[in-house]
Amino acid sequence: MIVGTRGSKLATVQTSYIIKELSKVTDTKIETNIIKTKGDKITDSQLYNMDSRGIFTKELDRAVLDEEVDFAVHSLKDVPSDLNKDLVIAAVPIRESPYEVLVSKKNWEELSAGSSLGTSSLRREAFCKHHQKNFKLEPIRGNIETRIRKVMNGDCDATLMAEAGLNRLGLTKHIKNRFSAEYLTPPAGQGALGIITRADSPKRNVIEKLNHYVSFQEVIAEKTLLEKLGVGCQVPLGTLARKNNDKLDIYAVLLSKDGKILSKVSLTGSIKEAKQLGKNAAKHMEDYI
Repeated sequence: MIVGTRGSKLATVQTSYIIKELSKVTDTKIETNIIKTKGDKITDSQLYNMDSRGIFTKELDRAVLDEEVDFAVHSLKDVPSDLNKDLVIAAVPIRESPYEVLVSKKNWEELSAGSSLGTSSLRREAFCKHHQKNFKLEPIRGNIETRIRKVMNGDCDATLMAEAGLNRLGLTKHIKNRFSAEYLTPPAGQGALGIITRADSPKRNVIEKLNHYVSFQEVIAEKTLLEKLGVGCQVPLGTLARKNNDKLDIYAVLLSKDGKILSKVSLTGSIKEAKQLGKNAAKHMEDYI
């Protein structure tokens, strides 16, 4: 089998993890094909200022469709809700932390008004404004290591990142604060990996063995919310679904660009009906989009 992946250190670490897990369920040799995406090539623009749907996944998905690779490994938060009809998310392995963290030399409460915070996320900018931090918000791009280096070198005072990436790269020493989902709500799918393959692929049944049911149901609820609202990273929306006994809780917050909460939803449903839970949450928020 051939797996397609981006070339960043995080992407290759994630892909190596998937190959290792697949080796436990198949004797088939797995080769890696590194593919550069549009998002990797554009380094001088805020993602929310462009059509960023599939910006980190489109080229990989095309390689899967063209049978250049058998499957691709994505950070699920990058996967568009409107996935090509000939592709499927064959597996979502057990989810890493979905939470947001602060990378800085100072604690969150120590960062005063006027401190520079690097981010290319409209959602993170909106949450900073909501909490009235009055930061000097500056664009920051690059891989995880680059962004950490910019903070440590003093190019900016702080940045917000996904805890999962730091965990996977063994860079947790740089985490200053970890935020609850209520305080800084993550984007749909954060912390999860999605293994994409063709719907008719003969390799699909092998890949599906890596699926973690709870993680899959959580992200399906979150992604369905986005799909029904028809939004992406151009809208400051955070959502997180978590297993609660045999139920699934979903929490979602929609903000204006200046940090005002437009809609907040907290619902519980059957874990077996994750898609319906996402649809129900969307119904509560659709009038505010």
